Amino acid sequence: FASYYGDHMVLQKEPAGAVVWGHGQPGAAVTVALLGAGGLIVMKKTAQVKGPSGTWTTVLDPMDKGGPYTLTAEQGLENMTLQDIYFGDVWLCSGQSNMAMTVRQVANASQELATAARYPYVRVFAVAPARSDVELENLERIDLPWSLPTAAENLGHGNFTYFSAVCWLLGRSLYETLGSPVGLVEAAWGGTPIEAWSSRQALQMCGLLEDTGSRVKPPLCFASPLCPSFSSSTSAHQHLSGPQAPSVLWNAMIHPLLNMTLRGIAWYQGEPANAFLNTDRYNCTFPALIADWRQAFHTGSAGQTDPLLPFGFVQLSTYRHQSPDDSFARLRWHQTADLGLVPNARMPGTFMAVAMDLGDEHSPYGSIHPRDKQNVVHRLLLGARAVAYGDKDLVFQGPYPVRAVLEVTRGLLNITYSQELVCCQRDKQSFEVCCSSQASPCQWLPAPMVAVGSHTVTLALSGCGMLVLGLRYAWAEWPCEYQCCPLYNPQGLPAPPFL
Repeated sequence: FASYYGDHMVLQKEPAGAVVWGHGQPGAAVTVALLGAGGLIVMKKTAQVKGPSGTWTTVLDPMDKGGPYTLTAEQGLENMTLQDIYFGDVWLCSGQSNMAMTVRQVANASQELATAARYPYVRVFAVAPARSDVELENLERIDLPWSLPTAAENLGHGNFTYFSAVCWLLGRSLYETLGSPVGLVEAAWGGTPIEAWSSRQALQMCGLLEDTGSRVKPPLCFASPLCPSFSSSTSAHQHLSGPQAPSVLWNAMIHPLLNMTLRGIAWYQGEPANAFLNTDRYNCTFPALIADWRQAFHTGSAGQTDPLLPFGFVQLSTYRHQSPDDSFARLRWHQTADLGLVPNARMPGTFMAVAMDLGDEHSPYGSIHPRDKQNVVHRLLLGARAVAYGDKDLVFQGPYPVRAVLEVTRGLLNITYSQELVCCQRDKQSFEVCCSSQASPCQWLPAPMVAVGSHTVTLALSGCGMLVLGLRYAWAEWPCEYQCCPLYNPQGLPAPPFL
């Protein structure tokens, strides 16, 4: 079997078929058998070992949730056996350090670790950090083979190692919701930009690779009327090395997994890597990564992984109080392909957890690593239930503006929202308008909230000229206090930032 396989693993259940692959003698036949209780043969498959790669692949028939099963592979007189196999939903969790934070690092860690043993049907697997200049067929190393979450060392081995708290909490919540086994695969590395997780093809789609493929070009501005005012700390032809180099993590940590049949992906990346690197390219690189990973997993799994594989992500949280830099705000906007909400036309089949109100100034791991991952996962779970599992009656997004009407004579701007509003605080700085007496340039000025209705917010435009060229909300690195942004819906979901 490939190094991905092991005892205690979870394979993807119906309606998809799980892909099983491995290595053998070129030209030989490999017989794969799935055995149930008492050694009863549930199914048999035969695969030919291809040369010169020496690999074989077979697709199991779709299986209902449950287990345990035994999986065997035989080639001549040689055989291998894997025990305690279950069928359920398999999710891949990837990103940088906020995804890599272990269960021992988050809020209520001792309680979370103590309850882990109650979830023996949520199985975990962690890819070891590795990089490569070429696409690998096999993982170089594994940090955690398929394991039961019975020991604290499997979920809290060390800081930023394994196992991912966000991934674990999401998998546990999915198990509680769905009642079927869940397999979790972590592939994360702290401090890494999206460029390292992207294939060369995806980067080329966004103009980020020169012919040599070793350097990045300066950022461009994609479809924003205010782009000329943006800047980036990335200098022209900045050289990236180590785990930040283009495609090196895709090559070593994602490409070897492509044969897997997946149910969904969770992504937590951006702060601070892409807040200060190619920030204004993210509205291309992120949709490109999503589309590329989907196609790659669909192809690699012989069509078993859905071509519109559900993809959830966490919008950036916070970093520094009172920072004049707007790179975090820009990246939050670019995470939605500059459309504010997902799913949208450029990012179908996606869902987002807004996290700008979950800042943690006193985190022992630095404010860039907030410990409240439970609320993050609650919001991810709502999106997964709605987008991945089709719960049509579930509210999984915060309120978003659908109309703005300017009352010039009264100096007011009335904004109508898509949902009922709950006001946590009337922050004078949360809304800003871009004002000018001419078409350009303009200046961003605060527009205080003077009234909040059930679906409307009224802003005062005193100090604004005749022209209102733009409107933005929560456009700051640290825009909210803990669990208190200005606007929420009754379900407790914050209104996302917009430009």
